[in-house]
Amino acid sequence: MAENINGYNASDIQVLEGLEAVRKRPGMYIGSTGSRGLHHLVFEIIDNSIDEAFGEYCDTIQVTINQDNSITVSDNGRGIPVDNHPMLGIPAIEVIMTRLHSGGKFGGSGYTISGGLHGVGLSVVSALSDSMDITVKRDGHIYQQRYSRGKPVTKLEKIGNTTETGTTIHFVPDAEIFDETVFEREVILQRLRELAFLNKGLRIIFRDERGEEPFAIELHSNGLKDFVAYINKSKEVLHPPIYFDVKKDDVVVEVAMQYNNGYSENIYSFANNIRTQEGGTHETGFKNALTRVINDYGRRSGILKESEGNLSGEDIREGLAAIISVLVKDPQFEGQTKTKLGNTYIRGVVDSCVYQNVDNFLNENPAEAKKILEKSVSARRAREAAKKARELTRRKSALEATSLPGKLADCASKDPEECELFIVEGDSAGGSAKLGRDRNIQAILPLRGKILNVEKARLDKILSSEEIRNLISAIGTGIGEDFDIEKARYHKLIIMTDADVDGSHIRVLLLTFFYRYMRPLIEAGYVYIAQPPLYGLKRGKETKYFYNDEDLQEFLEQTDKKWSIQRYKGLGEMDPEQLWITTMSPEDRTMLQVTIEDAIQADQIFYELMGDNVEPRREFIHENARYVSNLDI
Repeated sequence: MAENINGYNASDIQVLEGLEAVRKRPGMYIGSTGSRGLHHLVFEIIDNSIDEAFGEYCDTIQVTINQDNSITVSDNGRGIPVDNHPMLGIPAIEVIMTRLHSGGKFGGSGYTISGGLHGVGLSVVSALSDSMDITVKRDGHIYQQRYSRGKPVTKLEKIGNTTETGTTIHFVPDAEIFDETVFEREVILQRLRELAFLNKGLRIIFRDERGEEPFAIELHSNGLKDFVAYINKSKEVLHPPIYFDVKKDDVVVEVAMQYNNGYSENIYSFANNIRTQEGGTHETGFKNALTRVINDYGRRSGILKESEGNLSGEDIREGLAAIISVLVKDPQFEGQTKTKLGNTYIRGVVDSCVYQNVDNFLNENPAEAKKILEKSVSARRAREAAKKARELTRRKSALEATSLPGKLADCASKDPEECELFIVEGDSAGGSAKLGRDRNIQAILPLRGKILNVEKARLDKILSSEEIRNLISAIGTGIGEDFDIEKARYHKLIIMTDADVDGSHIRVLLLTFFYRYMRPLIEAGYVYIAQPPLYGLKRGKETKYFYNDEDLQEFLEQTDKKWSIQRYKGLGEMDPEQLWITTMSPEDRTMLQVTIEDAIQADQIFYELMGDNVEPRREFIHENARYVSNLDI
């Protein structure tokens, strides 16, 4: 065998010691080095405090974004152990901070149930922090130690005496690792609010010390009943929350559920306080049991006739808001990101708990049970009508042009990864976009006016709208039970509307449609909002474009030359070349990618803005009016 093939031998194999692997490949441990990964650091520390709350050692957690954008997390738990590790001969706290897969979560008496399953939390935060200060109160003393980039900078020191217990961690994220190091208040607040709901009796104090007006809030709750009430706070509900908390076979199952008069299904599941966005066996057990128990009660009560078929799960879950939380001793999650629970036996445990408790509620509350059944029967009628209407939106094949809407100016390429669909307001702007586009990769679909508000309609009515049918046909994924993201004809769906009130309304209508009926497109990162300029400045043959008032004002203050200023109120005011240069050219344009950081908050905002109730919409406008810019009246 040759000693060296293509210059590749044993000396080329890197062995990363300690936490070097974390710094070398941070995305493997926290998902990304962007905003999501940055906030993951905070959540890893909070999870350790929550583990103390699980064991009833802690009832207060304080989280602070400091003025310098560093983070402090403090709890009144037992305090991280500081005595020497029996095998390694160094303080246990140092083991936890410098070694992966260490901690009290891998057997022994540390934690029976914990959220930080992989045991990499504090060590990863330590590795990715420019500085990290730990203060521990336990055994009558106060201990302190500093770390930097995963290595101890100081020895563990005893700095005082105390009768209190707990742990305080202060850290500064490493700017060499992260693309940005500014924490977003709302991202942290949403997670803390979630944790307060999931841990009845826990007190969480959150402060943001930045800016001229520091923010502070105290969060605590009576558990999941408050959680489901929060989800339904702007909606008309059909009955008081159905709630139960059951321990069975070393598993704790807690559920709160409540129907509202809307058409959307909002089910949020958690395992050991970890949001399982992809569901899992606990969510499957819940859905299976709910479908059976509603059908069984419907038959016994006579609301479902013998000649009628069973209600589907989709029918039964229309207008349902539900929280499913399980505590499991040894949870098995699919993947490092912990988004899907995999323990097979959990399905049966949740199934039996849900069936028994929901059955009890229905039998004891016949008036409320009748409302639920009647809503589900009504949903079935609409679903059957929608099934017929859906046939109009199906495509015979992904590439068969005969099934595409006539208004669509398609692109030549058939590779979805490079194809873009511009959804354009009006025929005038559509005409400019068609003339100015790159015909190889850019398709144009003009809309005639405002599409139907899908927040106020069931699917059968939605599919009777020609504009929505055209949109579904062009995208190619289908809708509802037919939806298949693999059939998406474009991996960029770009909403391009005028920069005025009507344009903003059309954007919200389209985003509501995508969120309610094609949410995987948003989650996949396919949905964007174009950013056309607000102003065009001309001087001779020279033209400059500005996208906000601040940049325009700054430019005008710095120039002595005279420019003619045009305020664009509509895309149709720009000729094809201008539209290409400012808004459509992949090399020059600015676009906003639509993301869903928090599904619960997104659901509430869409309902408040687009639902039937006027008062929540008035409150939303009142609370957010001060943030509005570029208002066109």
